[in-house]
Amino acid sequence: MSGHETFSFRSADGLLAKASSLGLDLPYSQDLGALFQSYPLAGRTLPNRVIIHPLEGADAGSGGEPGELTVRRCRRFAASGCGVVWFEATALREEGRSNPNQLFLGERTLDGFKRLVETVRDASRSVETDRRGQPQVLILQLTHTGRFSKPRGTPAPVIAQHNPHLDPLHGIRPDHPLISDEELDRLQDDFVKAARLAAEAGFDGIDLKACHGYLVSELLAARTRSDSRYGGSLENRARFLRETAQKVRREAPALILACRLGLYDSIPYPYGFGTDPADAAQSDLAEPLGLIKLLVEEGLALLDVTAGIPAFRAHYGRPFDKPVRGGSSPDEHPLTGVARLVDLAARVQRNFPSLAVVGTGYSWLRRFFPHVAAGVLEKKGASLIGLGRLAYAYPDFLPDLRDKGGLDSKKLCLTCSGCSTLLRAGGPVGCVVRDKAVYRLPKQTS
Repeated sequence: MSGHETFSFRSADGLLAKASSLGLDLPYSQDLGALFQSYPLAGRTLPNRVIIHPLEGADAGSGGEPGELTVRRCRRFAASGCGVVWFEATALREEGRSNPNQLFLGERTLDGFKRLVETVRDASRSVETDRRGQPQVLILQLTHTGRFSKPRGTPAPVIAQHNPHLDPLHGIRPDHPLISDEELDRLQDDFVKAARLAAEAGFDGIDLKACHGYLVSELLAARTRSDSRYGGSLENRARFLRETAQKVRREAPALILACRLGLYDSIPYPYGFGTDPADAAQSDLAEPLGLIKLLVEEGLALLDVTAGIPAFRAHYGRPFDKPVRGGSSPDEHPLTGVARLVDLAARVQRNFPSLAVVGTGYSWLRRFFPHVAAGVLEKKGASLIGLGRLAYAYPDFLPDLRDKGGLDSKKLCLTCSGCSTLLRAGGPVGCVVRDKAVYRLPKQTS
């Protein structure tokens, strides 16, 4: 049976046998050396192949500046020695904040971001010897939350198209206005301004976030947006991302251009991106691959691939043992979700062998993740390996893996969706199991 199960594997043989019984080809290697190989990135040399995904903490100060918990989390990630620390989703417009505690980058918060970068650089220097003297690459993710915006704690959606699969989730009425082309033109300039500020703050690169159903991601699926420069054809739907990338490269050429891209959101055609028109349960990467080609032409150097929309079939992007509070488990084994994410990254990497592609979906594998990740690297199914939820729970996983040859089972992420539940509640976000002195689930109300 392929239905949902919680993690119960005591051995690699058991894990791989289950994968085989599900018809999945899961790469696996006993040799973890590939994880610690250096990797060239945009004129720099990463000391290893492991990065930490952008993990939203919803713990900014009252003006959107990095708060005490933001600094704590980023310092811990830097001390891990990972080659890239990818800073979380940072809003560049008040209207586009996912919650009142989301980071916001503007003139008024610039000094706070400068201090954050300085703190992270200091933490990074403490492990430079282990990283062969190579400074960590710091990437800042820039975003507009779009239909999921809650700048004051209540829904204030900004949408690019109406979507019958998502609109009802947030009470969006059929007469809710779409963001105009003129406003999208101005939003491009806001992304460029934020990129310049990120460079001034000391970041090495910026990520134009285009995943998980947020505004730029939704534009990629806006086939039903009529009479618009940003809707209909792929050329139009890709316009915002491509033109913004062009402007960033022109105005801040020293920045590494990155993108966290949702390859496949599982929303039925014509409202989804990367979805097989005949079967929403299957991906069709023709358009995502075409988009990536356009972005590479504009100077894209780093691509972090993902899938799914957390509010709609969350398991497509985050295979879990337990759903978020109030959610339900899918009729799909989490290994199927892991294998899907591994396969999506591999398909992109095969088409763009020179592009730094970051794979995802490893946290559910617990102590077996390094072996699957090493197998992926050996088969050239990705250039870099990204960890998300596991890093919340176990920020020092990489030193343990390097120095001890394995991971501590008492520190691993249990994919209980506690961190996702905290984010939905408005934060602050962290691991409620391994860091429970700091993070606790809100009390349930009847």
